[in-house]
Parts: sequence; C-alpha cells; structure tokens
Amino acid sequence: MNGSNDGTDGTGGDQHGNPAAVYDALRGEIKRVLVGNDEPITALTVAMLSRGHVLIEGVPGIAKTTVATLFARASGLEQSRIQMTPDVLPADVTGTTVYREHTGEFELKRGPVFANLVVADELNRATPKTQSALLEAMGERQVTIEDETCQLPTPFMVVATQNPIEMEGVFELPEAQRDRFQFKLEMDVPDRAAERTLVDRYDSTPDLGPGTVDPVVSPEEVLAARRAVEQRHVAPAVKEYVLDLVAATRDHPNVAHGCSPRATLAFLISAKAHAAINGRAYVIPDDVKRFATPILAHRLVLSTDADLGGVTADDIVDDVVESVEPPGAEAFGRGHGGESESTAETDGGWGSRSR
Repeated sequence: MNGSNDGTDGTGGDQHGNPAAVYDALRGEIKRVLVGNDEPITALTVAMLSRGHVLIEGVPGIAKTTVATLFARASGLEQSRIQMTPDVLPADVTGTTVYREHTGEFELKRGPVFANLVVADELNRATPKTQSALLEAMGERQVTIEDETCQLPTPFMVVATQNPIEMEGVFELPEAQRDRFQFKLEMDVPDRAAERTLVDRYDSTPDLGPGTVDPVVSPEEVLAARRAVEQRHVAPAVKEYVLDLVAATRDHPNVAHGCSPRATLAFLISAKAHAAINGRAYVIPDDVKRFATPILAHRLVLSTDADLGGVTADDIVDDVVESVEPPGAEAFGRGHGGESESTAETDGGWGSRSR
C-alpha cells in the first residue's frame, strides 16, 4: 500500500494534520514487532481517524490483543485493558461512587472506560448486562454513573476481541452491540512464510513485544488528522454507490434484517479516511468497496433458510458488491486534488476478495 503523501491533500509533508504521515509512522513502528497482518493496522488507523470502534475476531494465539496494544502504544493514546469474564460487573467497566467516611461524601471513582483506547479482551465472555455497559460509551462518548453523566476523553476508541470457537461461558453479542462497531475484522493464522519470520525474529530478540514500541504520534496529531479526513471530497455518484450497497443488504433474499443507516455513515467516513491515508483529497469507489465485508457482514441478520443452507454473511456481502455497479471514473475525483484515477489505490483488501 502506498501511504506516502504526494501533496494532494493540501497538508504538505509534515505529520501534524497529515493522515498519510500518521499512518506511515504507525505502520512503520508497529511492524517492528508485528509480522504480517497489515490489514488490522490499516483498519485500526482508519477507525481511529473516523471516530470508530473495532471488533477483532480470531482463534487464540494469533495476536489479537497484541495488535490492539501495539496500536495504542504507537499512537501515544492513554490505554486501558479490561479482561472480560462472566463475573465482571458493569461498574467494573464504567466506575461507581464510593462513600468516603472521613468526608461524609460520595466520591466518583472512574472505571477503565475512561481512556483514549479501551481494549475489551474477550468481550463475548462478559454477560449481556456488562456488554451493555459499553453501549452508551461507544455511541455517545459518555457514561452515566448513578445520576451523573460523564464525558469520555477525546479521542475515544474501543477495540474488542472475541474467540469464535469457544462455546462454554460465552454470550453472543446482540445486534445493537455489533452495530456499534464500525469494523469487524477476522484475523487468520499466518501462512508458513510469515510464521517462519516470526520464529526467526523472536529467536534473536526474545523480549520483543508491545513494551518495545515507542509512541510515534500524539493525541493532538490524531485530532488534527481527523479534521483533515473530514475535508475529503465525496462525489454525489460515490454517495449514491454507498446508498445502493446498503440498500442491497436490505433487499437480499437471504437477509432477514439488513444494515442500518449507521453502516451507511461508516462507509462514508471510512472511505474518507482511507483516501486520506493514501494521500488523496477525494474518495473513489474502491475506498468504499475495500471495507464492504468489515462494515456489512457483522450487521446482517440472516434468514432461517440461509442459516440452514450454510450461506454466510461474507457470501452475501460478496453477492451485494458484485450486484451493485460502481460509478465510472468520470463521475468522481476530477478537480479535487489533480491525481489521475488510474493511480488510485486498488489493493484488493477486504470486500474485494473475488473481484
């Protein structure tokens, strides 16, 4: 992926307010430790620059929590980690009030949710009551403790993990909770070449881990980059393409409930952020299509016939993307940065596996 800035975003080459430079700095530092798995770095950066939250799913031992921790450290954000288990209570997440006998008053004790980046490890092991404690935080960037509403830090982001193969003592996330996540990423076991690189790297440097990563950006730079992302141009034809994709999930015969307008907005801001980290001042259809699976799949409620027939959410997303025609090059981008459409990023990421 070309994350370098060519000046088309009007921010110049320095890192402050430059999404491409922020992305390059994060990726370079994280890759000192992480082997393979470029996609989560891209998605986490896009989510951070677009005020989103990320759910990472994968079998144990493939570095789900490590990825989140590396990203938090490299981005210079204040991090907290909550290890979810069935006995974790909502107050263990949001906080509570504590009576101080020496003053005769109640004092607000803030929970771990009051951080810039909250890692909720094994979220599906928490009870539904505890899972719901994150709903207000993820949706409104605030929490209510007793009768007091408290604003969360800015920036604020939740990165949750879950194990898809565990059956005992887990609670499937409800639709409302899944809809709060901008992306759901599925991390796979690395291929042999990547695993050999991992073996060699840790053979020579056994203590290599998240603690060896240095902050390469600051929260102020993140906020400035967010403002730059918001300035990216989205042509009317690209907006119609987004609307068509989401509408197709609602009309698909194998879907009982399609995606909500939150998915539409997730497409819009994710595409802007992806254009920005690739040095473009405008969005192209591939910026949208790249995130089709991580935005749409976890939001779909499949029909009974689809479940019985072995149809997956990924299959439906592939079908939707194939059935919706993207706008042609003449419909977008011209006059917004001067970059030729033929040089646009088309890296074949999520949502474009078969195209």
